[in-house]
Amino acid sequence: MPKLITLNEIKPILKNIDVINLMQEAFIQYSNGNTVIPPVGELVFNDPPGDVHIKYGYIKREDFYVIKIASGFYENYKLDIPSGQGMMLLFSQKTGKLESILLDEGYLTNIRTAAAGALAVKHFSPSKTHSIGIVGSGIQARLQLEYIQKNNPCKKVFIWGRNKNRIKKFYLEIKNHFDVEISSSPASLARKSNVIITTTASENPLLKSEDIKSGTLIVAVGSDTVNKQELDSEILRNADFVIGDSISQCKSRGEIFKALTQDVINEKKIIELGSAIQNSTLNRNNNQTIVVDLTGVAVQDIAIASKVYYNYLK
Repeated sequence: MPKLITLNEIKPILKNIDVINLMQEAFIQYSNGNTVIPPVGELVFNDPPGDVHIKYGYIKREDFYVIKIASGFYENYKLDIPSGQGMMLLFSQKTGKLESILLDEGYLTNIRTAAAGALAVKHFSPSKTHSIGIVGSGIQARLQLEYIQKNNPCKKVFIWGRNKNRIKKFYLEIKNHFDVEISSSPASLARKSNVIITTTASENPLLKSEDIKSGTLIVAVGSDTVNKQELDSEILRNADFVIGDSISQCKSRGEIFKALTQDVINEKKIIELGSAIQNSTLNRNNNQTIVVDLTGVAVQDIAIASKVYYNYLK
């Protein structure tokens, strides 16, 4: 029988895992060609709005291949249900036998996404992060802020969200731990922040090129389908570096896809995250603007699911 691991069992296991470093190792394996990752399977819903992603693959010479099903239904908050749901399945690479079912309810997807954002900030933020801007008010907004603190502690935070009640709730949750202000607009937030994380499911750009100060790092997390876009493509045109978690995947979804489709940038401008991390000559200075486009890659799911399972067996 496969091991059935519930969310209540997964959460304490994660406390003993350095997820940011795990994501770094995963992206390096991916960019070095040591993985087999097919294109994303996807379902998109309109009423209510939502999407389901099926991501799968394996890291060569490791024990498992992983199939992950994860959804985001963006009006779930009205029902007091988390927007993210899902599970991960671990199969033996040697026999195809199902070894484990991780009933994580989308939690591992949220954590690995937050860790990828924190990894981008760790490597590509200005030498001094004076303030963090968080666009969005959902679970990923909270987790991104939490995980950034592990390597780049910064207490000055500006937040903005389209739903006034949800952004006020976010403010109340973090105000005792951060010097936080609610911004009147994304543009106002951008003018005051040199690290910006966007975490929404917006289908229309929230940030314009003229909003972005020179030397800003922007980590775009929310745009993971063909229809979503948080950044005006001119931001990518004007950026000194454009980094994507997967060049092949970013050509079909996310901020880079939009900019390529509009002929605002060409593929030569894109650097893959795992390669950028290893490139010792890619030294940034505080006047350079960097965009990191995180569409979410199956290698992240493979790494975190496998690590949780190994630790569960200990």
